[in-house]
Amino acid sequence: MGILSFLGFTLLVGIISYLATRKTDESSSDGYFLGGRSLTGVVIAGSLLLTNLSTEQIVGLNGQAFTEGILVMAWETLAAIAMVVTAIFLLPRYLKGGITTVPQFLERRYDTTTKAIASGLFLSGYVVVFLPIVLYSGSLAISTMFDVPEVLGVSKNMSIWICVFGIGITGSIYAIFGGLKAVAVSDTINAVGLLIGGVMIPIFGLLEIGDGNLGQGITTLMDTNPEKFNSIGSSEASVPFATIFTGMMLVQLFYWGTNQAIIQRALGAKNLKEGQKGLILASFIKILGPLIVVLPGVIAFHMFGDTLSNADEAYPTLVSKVLPLSLVGFFAAVLFGAILSSFNSALNSSVTLFGIDIYKEYINKEASEQQVVKAGKLFGVVLALLSMFIAPFIANAPDGLFGYLQQVNGCYSIPILTIIVVGYLTKNVPAIAAKIAIGSGAVLYLLYMILDSTIMKGQFPHFLHVMAILFVLNVVIMLVIGKLHPREVPYQQEYTREVDITPWKNVKIVGGLICAIVIGIYIYFS
Repeated sequence: MGILSFLGFTLLVGIISYLATRKTDESSSDGYFLGGRSLTGVVIAGSLLLTNLSTEQIVGLNGQAFTEGILVMAWETLAAIAMVVTAIFLLPRYLKGGITTVPQFLERRYDTTTKAIASGLFLSGYVVVFLPIVLYSGSLAISTMFDVPEVLGVSKNMSIWICVFGIGITGSIYAIFGGLKAVAVSDTINAVGLLIGGVMIPIFGLLEIGDGNLGQGITTLMDTNPEKFNSIGSSEASVPFATIFTGMMLVQLFYWGTNQAIIQRALGAKNLKEGQKGLILASFIKILGPLIVVLPGVIAFHMFGDTLSNADEAYPTLVSKVLPLSLVGFFAAVLFGAILSSFNSALNSSVTLFGIDIYKEYINKEASEQQVVKAGKLFGVVLALLSMFIAPFIANAPDGLFGYLQQVNGCYSIPILTIIVVGYLTKNVPAIAAKIAIGSGAVLYLLYMILDSTIMKGQFPHFLHVMAILFVLNVVIMLVIGKLHPREVPYQQEYTREVDITPWKNVKIVGGLICAIVIGIYIYFS
């Protein structure tokens, strides 16, 4: 029954995506990479949320909540503020310039070499870190939920290989042959399913705690575990409260405002108004995110206490305990959609970065739009195969690898954020300043990582504080160079008229309201 509902829902999503994208012209780079610049607010919001939400986050963050309580909600709720900033400050500038990729702006503002370095950093992050980890964690979830080793009579390791290639091939078909619009449409349907399924888990959990009474379940949970409902993290916590005002906001701004896999959805908006509506709607729903990725972890702590040997088992154990058997297949299909979304979104963005920023620039300057799309697709096939072959070996990696790699991302996230922010806020800072900032930011952060894990273990500030320090340092370096060696001609951003950039009239009011709600949540739970 579970497998039938799983296959049925997955097939339904594929058919709807195909029908929705039949008429999109994907022979042009705008059609293939940006869905023909036709995405509406609701589609953008759904795609943003599902690109962000995947198994490693649902399982991992609930595992952290199981251990530490709701203070880990910072990764979710503070994203709402970063999305508001992106909608008001960054998106109008992106759409005014008519860019397809973030590094394209870097080329206009600085030079071609700066763009190539940024594209290379994004691609290395996707290939080495993101794609294999999404595939592996997703395969682990699907393999466990359907007990694939038992069903197929294979070893655990073999079941991971089977699931990795199943997810990888399906995701590749969406991303490589369907373009952004197929990814975005399938994301939207799955986002609805994930929101429904994700909210069902804590509801069923609370009903179980409250003997069939939801209100009683909430009261019992909060009364018996008050320490789990404190939003203020101590200096020993994984998210100390002070980091909210330093590196945490920078990481969020990089992720939601400059990360190609995320912002590509908003770049595909039919106009600025729809793009802003999409970001604002997504930011509002993001505030409700802890109901899906934090609250179940606390419920699992109440129900299972110290009986679980591994905190990451909290969510799957809760699902198998409280979800009726008839709904397991539907929920697994939705999770499968979340895994696919994260995989195919990063893959689609990698194809875009390669086609526009590397192939067209360095391999075939005379390439037609069809040739660029074709080269991007071929690159996507190679990339997908590489990540599928790497993914199963993550099982042999030491514990905590994912957390370690999340920190390693700081090597490129903060330098890229620095040069984009300085690029938009100044007119005279030259290209050499951007190259020095990327170099110094990456090298100094790498040095911190090495020293912190060896001779200076535990002596340095939290890695989020270090990111903030390096951000300020890089900005100062760029401004000093801009003062001493300014550009010969001050940078002026031209309006390409690709899309209408009339802003949504309520964006600042609604954005301010969302920021106020986030602050209110923190005050209530402090």
